[in-house]
Amino acid sequence: MTIEERVEKLEMELGRAKRRNRLSLAVVLLALILLAVGAVNPGVGTLTTSGAIGGRENVVEANRFILVDVNGKPRANLCMDKDGPKLLLSSENGETRIGLGVVKDGSVLGLSDENGKTSVALFVGKDGPGLELYDENVKTRIGLTVVKDGPRLNLYDENVKTRVSLSVGKAGLGLALYDENSKPRAGLGMDKDGTRMRLFDENGKVVWKTPP
Repeated sequence: MTIEERVEKLEMELGRAKRRNRLSLAVVLLALILLAVGAVNPGVGTLTTSGAIGGRENVVEANRFILVDVNGKPRANLCMDKDGPKLLLSSENGETRIGLGVVKDGSVLGLSDENGKTSVALFVGKDGPGLELYDENVKTRIGLTVVKDGPRLNLYDENVKTRVSLSVGKAGLGLALYDENSKPRAGLGMDKDGTRMRLFDENGKVVWKTPP
């Protein structure tokens, strides 16, 4: 596989990775919003209990549990809704710090800063597991995924434009560097046939390459 083919493949996979990243962020934010709404409006749950029978321990069944601190502030919210179970852990100021949920397409764990903004998201979906790191504006800056072909690492700038993409697949190792418009400017490929490098101009034309 030539470096041009590898860069083209990286671009195609990059597009799919971007769509997965946007979907993952939406899933994370949706899960946290649903959890936060549940914390503010706990509603009326159904609670049943059963005593010990034949040496079995007591069982408590409910669709929502709210834990409060010594000041009566909600700090943990465990609930069950139509999408699945969700757990929200909050700081003493009421900001969401940890959100865990099982959603339609998988499971997600979100970690937030002191302002309640998601900083880290760990998820498992149809395409496999992934990890995303966000900046203070909740924009994706680092994305790590493991798909069928292998692991992939993407680094994004402040405009969520991909600047670096590293992948390891069945065909070998690929590294691509992009400009501010996400156009490839340098590519490095390594496979069973050796190592190749290409440099591109702003129009995607090869301006330098290693000998064949």
